[in-house]
Amino acid sequence: MTTVVAVCGSRRDGSHTKTALEHVLAAAERAGADTDLVDLGAADLPLYHPDEDAQGDSAALVRRVREADGVILGSPVYHGSYSSTLKNFHDYCSGDDYESTVVGLLAVAGGASYGATLEHMRSTVRNVHGWVLPQQLGIPRVSSQFEAGEFVDDDLRERAETLGRLVAKHAAAMGERQTPMAACDD
Repeated sequence: MTTVVAVCGSRRDGSHTKTALEHVLAAAERAGADTDLVDLGAADLPLYHPDEDAQGDSAALVRRVREADGVILGSPVYHGSYSSTLKNFHDYCSGDDYESTVVGLLAVAGGASYGATLEHMRSTVRNVHGWVLPQQLGIPRVSSQFEAGEFVDDDLRERAETLGRLVAKHAAAMGERQTPMAACDD
């Protein structure tokens, strides 16, 4: 079975990032994937230190990403980039953890600008060998986009569902392609 893991880079109670990721994961599940949510706000994740062995929950969290076929990274926009919470987690990960993994990106903004955040996320994922989907989701003025945990804008809801379906679909296809290719290494 294809596994899709979402990583929520928000520490805020009532996080809009987490709410949006839950919608994306629900669509991935409807598309046939087994889903999981990594809530970094609830994790024991000390500041990454390259000279230290795995700290806190880092080894278990990284393992969940490594074992996934698809990953969806979600972050609030902070100062035109992604959150330090997500960056800290990402620093624990390596190319081995994202190798041949399909990655979807989601950014939520208090204002209208989220493009640079998505670009920063895309660059860092490519540098650890993740396969970033060209489709991504930016949610502007996020405080007005949800009511009782549901999208108020049908277009945004559909875009969230599309992201979930695409990550599940491409992750499954990536897994299918790797099996026959392994036999060709002879």
